[in-house]
Amino acid sequence: RRVVQHLANQISFHAVTRLPHVHRVEALREAATAVEQEKEVLLEMIHSIQNSQDMRQISDGEREELNLTANRLMGRTLTVEVSVETIRNPQQEESLKHATRIIDEVVSKFLDDLGNAKSHLMSLYSACSSEVPPGPVDQKFQSIVIGCALEDQKKIKRRLETLLRNIENSDKAIKLLEHSKGAGSKTLQQNAEGKFN
Repeated sequence: RRVVQHLANQISFHAVTRLPHVHRVEALREAATAVEQEKEVLLEMIHSIQNSQDMRQISDGEREELNLTANRLMGRTLTVEVSVETIRNPQQEESLKHATRIIDEVVSKFLDDLGNAKSHLMSLYSACSSEVPPGPVDQKFQSIVIGCALEDQKKIKRRLETLLRNIENSDKAIKLLEHSKGAGSKTLQQNAEGKFN
């Protein structure tokens, strides 16, 4: 019996020592999450280039070629499938759904009132920040986010950062467009005045 017990202990010890260390498992999750984030960044960059003001200032042929390249890169990026499942308890699941619903509601109002939507997003983002925020904080949203799993908290913050960047880029594009229109109108006015003088 002692021999059998000794052999069982040896087998058990051998099996345990062959198991991957916890830090290797976490390193795998972190690496997969980094790839997931890189995919999001690349898609955002491609989308931003396709909708940039620069695209309006090049010839039709160049624009078509750039769009074809961008679409090809977009397609290639979308072929990368990475999924890191987050373990949640029922309360965390509910908190995530609630937080996602609030953000989706703000996003749905972008076309109606971009300025108000931006300030609302800023207050949501401030609620996720560990630093002292420059503006108001949505206290209700903050308590909801705190109820989410830690990985979900990071994803919510990243999504808000992306949305705010997209709004910022939209604002710049609109200002550039208005500026070019204003410059064009001024030139037309000067030409018209030159003809009458």
